[in-house]
Amino acid sequence: MDFKGFDKNFNITDKVAIITGGASGIGNAVAELYLEKGAKVAILDLKENVSDLAKSIDAIKAFGALCDVTNEASMDKAVQAVKEHFGKIDILVNCAGIALLDDAENICEEYWQKTIDINLTGTFKMSQKVANVMIEQGHGGKVINLASQAAIIALENHVAYGASKAGVIGMTKVLALEWAPFHINVNAISPTVILTELGKKAWAGEKGEKAKKEIPLGRFGFPEEVAAIALFLASDATNLITGENIVIDGGNTIK
Repeated sequence: MDFKGFDKNFNITDKVAIITGGASGIGNAVAELYLEKGAKVAILDLKENVSDLAKSIDAIKAFGALCDVTNEASMDKAVQAVKEHFGKIDILVNCAGIALLDDAENICEEYWQKTIDINLTGTFKMSQKVANVMIEQGHGGKVINLASQAAIIALENHVAYGASKAGVIGMTKVLALEWAPFHINVNAISPTVILTELGKKAWAGEKGEKAKKEIPLGRFGFPEEVAAIALFLASDATNLITGENIVIDGGNTIK
């Protein structure tokens, strides 16, 4: 690398990014920020209207495709559609996820397996498929995985969720090591409670107020704050960062 060409502007203009779970929540915030910064974005989601949603955001630079990260054929079809539409893939952000919560002594097999299938296996499979495209292209890329503070600290009723997200962090490190020779950077982001529509409902009232008191900065996060970290990791300014887990939690895990 010629350090004189170091990117101080966190530029992703004309980069092509796939965002799973991009139709809502954190994924949608990442998609909108990437588009604002000049990227072309493929929003992959289970929502039937994902194609129309993408067009409503940006009719030229946004592309929507149905994708089920628990279904091999669905992922293959979606990745191929992105390649055909944009001609390349530079960035993958794995935002698709689920939180099925129950106490450890009672959680059912369905909750456990579905959580692992979507949060961990789905993240790996999509990373594998997109990385193979990046390797074939020969110009590297960025893979960004959504983990969680629940991967680092124990949260009640989060046994399946915490296990899946801890797996994402461990997987991120191995992928970063193995794919470094191909100049593919792999990193994770671990947020605290984020005020998406689901987050607002799940942490409303006394439960949320109690949780915020445990956070040194005294508040939950916003999707745009996570998107900002995803922008940082997607840019060439962070080409020396790989295998890391960036925690955005108001200091909750430093205690």
